[in-house]
Amino acid sequence: MQTQTLSEENYLKVIYHLDKDGLKKITPTAISEALNNNPASVVDMIKKLVDKKLVQYEKSKGVKLTDKGRNVAILIVRKHRLWEVFLHEKLGYGWDEIHDIAEQLEHIQNSELADRLERFLGFPQYDPHGDPIPKANGEQAISYKTLLAEIAPGNTCRVVAVKDTSSSFLQYLKKLDIGIGTKITVLDKIPFDNSMSIAFGKTEATTVSKIFAENLLVHE
Repeated sequence: MQTQTLSEENYLKVIYHLDKDGLKKITPTAISEALNNNPASVVDMIKKLVDKKLVQYEKSKGVKLTDKGRNVAILIVRKHRLWEVFLHEKLGYGWDEIHDIAEQLEHIQNSELADRLERFLGFPQYDPHGDPIPKANGEQAISYKTLLAEIAPGNTCRVVAVKDTSSSFLQYLKKLDIGIGTKITVLDKIPFDNSMSIAFGKTEATTVSKIFAENLLVHE
């Protein structure tokens, strides 16, 4: 059975995420920016992945996962998000701590691990950041796309996921006492800088930046 190196798996995962984010043409440059890697090394890796029949690449069409490559990428994402649930729910890690640890655990090679972990956790549909967890067959729960920045003043929404999973953003949310499930009312939008005035919990009004509003996924 052919296995992939840690680096190859990271490339497949990034290509999968870029595709899920709706990027129509996945170029070596886009992959390079996502991984913060040298463009020349990205081209070399794409050649290796093509040789392994994990991706297809044409300059005019960009990089695409083959069925085989997609299955590998889905398994990596599946393990990553299941590990995040385990670390958060069973070991008590904060949602700002789990991503980096799960990045290491996702590369464990064992064919039964993801299924056993999923069963042990009670078949969760979402990870602690609100990202859907793929099933063994690749199916997954709905992936929310609406940003807080898109909500009109006067409307109330509920936080369902975070787009930015960096420790700094998650720690900021924790400081504000905003998490998955928090109800937010948009009070006003400031045209000058596209910042927003919002109310949530016991907070009657606070101003958040455009960057903040574009990294919080909500459902009305």
